[in-house]
Amino acid sequence: MCGRYGETEGAESLARRFRATLRAPATGPRYNIAPTQHAPVLTREGGETFLSLYRWGLRPSWAKDGAPEPINARSEDAPAKPYFRAAFRSRRCLVPASGFYEWQKTADGKVPHWIHGADGEPLTFAGLWEVWTPRDAEPVHSFCILTTSPNRFMGPIHDRMPVILEGTEREAWLDPDAAPDDLRALMRPWDGTLRAYPVSTRVNSPRNDGAELIEPAG
Repeated sequence: MCGRYGETEGAESLARRFRATLRAPATGPRYNIAPTQHAPVLTREGGETFLSLYRWGLRPSWAKDGAPEPINARSEDAPAKPYFRAAFRSRRCLVPASGFYEWQKTADGKVPHWIHGADGEPLTFAGLWEVWTPRDAEPVHSFCILTTSPNRFMGPIHDRMPVILEGTEREAWLDPDAAPDDLRALMRPWDGTLRAYPVSTRVNSPRNDGAELIEPAG
């Protein structure tokens, strides 16, 4: 799964990079994005790409108070699973990330690792988004990240990884007219090059945030 990640550019820089219209406050870098927090996502609406801040933890429009808010969806199940299938058909998004964290099981306990692209470029995760309107309150836009089986690099660290898209795959994922079979073909282990190294257990607490979290553990 993907339970924590970082985005070190900030919303304005991301909007420029992905040629998106900014519909969010000008937030700065984030090094420890956690579930229930708001984070940048890219959506395609009316032929235009937008960058907005959505809440991490998907809540469909029909969900009742107290319903689950999954942060991840298994790509193998999402197209057909009731909780995700409507969003898979028409509300797909991209989640920009400079890297993500996974906790590797060792004899001494779980060790957090910062995992990022070898070229230093931001990653984009395949995601789904929804809008839920609570009683007497503003609508809540939320998202989740799709996961897949690990590639050869990720296998020793964790048994799942985010679905990572690049180049024309990003356009295909956001295309409202994309065929379901074409979308399923995108949800596979990434064949790009990742790097990873252990980091401080300070990342375990979502209250901690700062560049020191992605520095190699001493």
